[in-house]
Amino acid sequence: MTVLIAGGGIAGLTLALSLHQIGVECRVFESTDSIQPLGVGINTLPHAVRELSELGLQDQLAATAIPTAELAYFSKRGQRIWSEPRGVAAGYNWPQFSIHRGVLQMILLDAVRQRLGPDSVVTAHHLTGWDETTTGIRAHFTNRRTGEPAGSAEGSLLIAADGIHSAVRAGLYPDEGPPVWNGAILWRGVTSAKPFLTGRSMIMAGHEFQKFVAYPISRAAADKGEATINWIAERKFRADHAWRREDWNRAGRLEEFLPHFSTWRFDWLDVPAIIQAAEHCYEYPMVDRDPVDRWTFGRVTLLGDAAHAMYPIGSNGASQGILDARVLAREVQTHGPTEQALRAYEAERRPATSRIVLANRGNGPEQVMQLVEQRAPNGFDRIEDVLTPEELEGTAAAYKRVAGFDKDALNARPPIVRGR
Repeated sequence: MTVLIAGGGIAGLTLALSLHQIGVECRVFESTDSIQPLGVGINTLPHAVRELSELGLQDQLAATAIPTAELAYFSKRGQRIWSEPRGVAAGYNWPQFSIHRGVLQMILLDAVRQRLGPDSVVTAHHLTGWDETTTGIRAHFTNRRTGEPAGSAEGSLLIAADGIHSAVRAGLYPDEGPPVWNGAILWRGVTSAKPFLTGRSMIMAGHEFQKFVAYPISRAAADKGEATINWIAERKFRADHAWRREDWNRAGRLEEFLPHFSTWRFDWLDVPAIIQAAEHCYEYPMVDRDPVDRWTFGRVTLLGDAAHAMYPIGSNGASQGILDARVLAREVQTHGPTEQALRAYEAERRPATSRIVLANRGNGPEQVMQLVEQRAPNGFDRIEDVLTPEELEGTAAAYKRVAGFDKDALNARPPIVRGR
């Protein structure tokens, strides 16, 4: 029988391609009337790019994305704290790609429709409930815009890839409530500007309570000697600070954050100018969800943000959803579309992603920036006088092990999914 996938985002579409790769039928049910290339920039780390490459998508990614060459941390004064090569430049067998989220989603969507057929993704179908049957599962849908029933579908499994506001998770955990806000607000935008540093650098400047992130996301712009820069301006408030927490994609107001970055004019990047030149700016509260002790209930399981929504620290959210999809496909290949496959998938992925959620709450590898702010708020002459080599390199190495992209381990391990 068909595997039913609720949610046509990055994780759900990767799962559809992975199930097709092993010869298992599936259909994707998406709440919106049409899937649009929304969002801003994201990073796909080498362990995720490997999986997309093994689905035959590396050429499409390389045609639009920037292969990130370095990750660099700076103080609020623009002083370099630490940097490291990334992707192929760091010795991985696969690149790290900086890409527009919507472009990545469209690459996946086009591949699903080409390989699985034009009817493989059904839009305007918002999941409202499900029933287990003697042979599988029956899912029920409505048109979210009109409120009208949209019918039901039967399958062997139901996979909830329906995001941080997952209807399935809400049904399984009705008392959980809204996502957990950590007091930080992200203002995000995309700006056309001149390249900075290597032209393929991802930078983070500041500290835990005020930070600026920037990286280029367009190969087309780079080929013309320009840069399409994805940027994030972040400020952290007290936990009891009154904010518009109910809004998830609201247009940002420059007056609420730009003055706090007015002096961040570095010799390698003019932060206020980058912010002011953006065509659009959006605000997002930084939220996640507490890890739960169970994803799988009979023939239903959680995947991606529905399972483990995490802070955007360490460039790991989308990458972990991709890994979820690949491990689940492997277990379906081993056990068939059964409850046993779901339990085996959860046994591997739930502990791994729970560790990352908690590591991100501890500021992940970005903790080195906070240490510099605490120890040298007025700047430094030599970073060695502020941080030990173990603090500089150990923090990043430890996070890579937790997140599953240690270079040697990744390069050496066999594929997660083997084709038919």
